[in-house]
Formats: sequence, C-alpha cells, structure tokens
Amino acid sequence: MARLRAAAPVEAIEVRAATIPTDAPESDGTFAWDRTTIVLAQARGGGATGLGWTYADAATARLARELLAPRLAGLPALDVEGAWLELSRAVRNLGRPGVAAMAISALDAALWDLKARLLEVPLFRLLGAARPAIPAYGSGGFTSYTVARLQAQLGGWAEQGFTRVKMKIGRDPPADVPRARAAREAIGPAVELFVDANGAYGRKLALAQAEALAPLGVTWFEEPVSSDDLEGLRLLRDRAPAGLDVAAGEYGYTPWYFRRMLAAGAVDVLQADATRCGGPTGFLRAAALCDAFQLPLSAHCAPQLHAHLCCAAARAVHVEYFHDHARIEALLFDGALAPERGELRPDPGRPGLGVELKRSELERYEITF
Repeated sequence: MARLRAAAPVEAIEVRAATIPTDAPESDGTFAWDRTTIVLAQARGGGATGLGWTYADAATARLARELLAPRLAGLPALDVEGAWLELSRAVRNLGRPGVAAMAISALDAALWDLKARLLEVPLFRLLGAARPAIPAYGSGGFTSYTVARLQAQLGGWAEQGFTRVKMKIGRDPPADVPRARAAREAIGPAVELFVDANGAYGRKLALAQAEALAPLGVTWFEEPVSSDDLEGLRLLRDRAPAGLDVAAGEYGYTPWYFRRMLAAGAVDVLQADATRCGGPTGFLRAAALCDAFQLPLSAHCAPQLHAHLCCAAARAVHVEYFHDHARIEALLFDGALAPERGELRPDPGRPGLGVELKRSELERYEITF
C-alpha cells in the first residue's frame, strides 16, 4: 500500500494565511510588532496531505498560490528536489530572496511532509536521523518587556529545564547591560545567557557591549551588527572576549548567502531558517555548508519544523524555541512538540512532521489575500 501511495503525483496545493495577535507588544533592537502572520501550504497526493509553513506577509501567500502552486500539480510526490528546482526557476525574474524564497519554503516543507507521510515515516527519519532529540533554547526577552516580565519569562524557562535562554537588546544601549544582569539573576549561574541585537549596533558600540556583557556569562551574541556587514561580524568575532560566540544567518535566503558568510569567517555559529531559505531542501544545503566549513549550525525560530531538520543535521547544535512561533504552532497544530528537559524530541510514531492542522482554530484568525 505504501508503495502504491508513494507513486502518486501531487494532486493539489492549498495555500492559506492567518494573522495571530501577540500576547503583548513586542520589540527588538530594530523592529516592533503586535501580530504575526503565518502562511500555510497543504500538498495533497496519494490519499495523504503534507503541511508546510512560513512566517511572512500575506503577499507571500498570494505568490505561492497564484504563481508557484500551479507548477507543482502532476509532479511526482517523491521528487521534492525536482519540485524545488522548478519553483526556483519560476521566480527567476522576480528575485529569489525575500518573499519568493519564503513562498518556496512553505511549499517545499509541505512536499517533504507529504513525502514522509506517503512513506509512513517521520521526517527526521526520512532525512536520516543523526540523533533522536535536539537541544532547544528559550527565546524571547523582548526589549518592550519590563524587567519583571523579562525575569519571569527567562527564569521560567530555566525552571523548566532549558540550559540556554535568549533576550533581545539594542533598542536602548545604556539599559542593555543592566537588563542582562537582571536576566542573569533570574536564571542563575548554570544557564547560558544569549543576547540578540538584531543588527542594532555599529561596530565600536557592539564591541564595547560584548566586553561589558561577557562578565555576565553571555556566551552568544547574535547579529551584533547588521548581518550584511560581514567585515563587521568578522571584526567582532576576532575581538570579542573568549567564550562569546558571534552568530548570524537568519536572513539567508539562498545557499550562496550562507557560503559568503562562512567564507568571510563572519560567524562562530551559522543560523539558518527553513521558513526563509527554501524549506527543508534549502536548510539541508546550509547544513552541508556548515559541514564543509566545520562550523556549528543553529536553527532560527519555527521550532516544530526545525526539530526534525536539526535531528537530521550532524552539525546542528540547537533549535530556537521562539516565544511567538511556539505559541502559534501550539495553537494551530495538533501534535506540536513541547520541550522536555530543554530538548525537542520528534515523535517516532507520527509520520511526516507529526502535526495536523486545527482547522477551527485557523478559521478564527484566517485572512483573505
């Protein structure tokens, strides 16, 4: 039966979008928001349905539905690489990065989920599991939070068994170190503290902040300067105190972006986001580059999707358990993973990504486009 189903073509693609309000106003070093839009793609074939998604504007949903989805109908459901190449060719004259890459990401994830369901295996096993579980780090600590809320969120994750937590900095540089000190008080000495400036600093200020944060046990400095400033990232990597890793890459949409970043020696840890870089297919390319350059890989946001991918990527070290996305995925998906002692462990008994869409919840927040 599985063999017959696996021979099926892609029969239909459905694209939907929903906007979910945040549970409080949120901001980081360079942006503020009070809602998040998720674009969902469902690929049907052989009696199964695969689910993929990205976090993007509704324009991404329109592009996926009107331009890209029709190109998938009739393609062999197992030939995801061929479908990815077809989608990549389709956006040649639009520009690959940005909206186009995120639309491809949602569709590619849906096709991988469909393939795994047709073969009746979980996605991490289909890709070749390197491990049964992947460490996660609690991520939030927005600059819009009061110190009390910052401490409650990060301290709560520490109590739940997370060994790493991350907070936002960069909006008010004089307040960054005192807020990090308050976070350290809340999480205790044993939990690693990560900070993310979202490119808010110039080079000199970023270096000064790195030197001030290091005594607080900060071990991860994400986007201390713009991720487009590869020379600046390399400067920070070379001159930051020992034990403080420089990380970036979440805005990578193509393998060539990641290759340039790695070739420049710009990061200690590469970040990649399968909801932006071309889905699981693009993420696996980033993982191969990390292997070639002998550097660790960390997944940005979308924890449900990245749990599977990072369990299959040998260089992966952890997944970002981002507050907004974890909340949305638990709201919209049956089977969404909950952290267990600071790890995400895909269910080996559930095929594909292991989740089912809660249609009634989706309809509450669904938007037209």
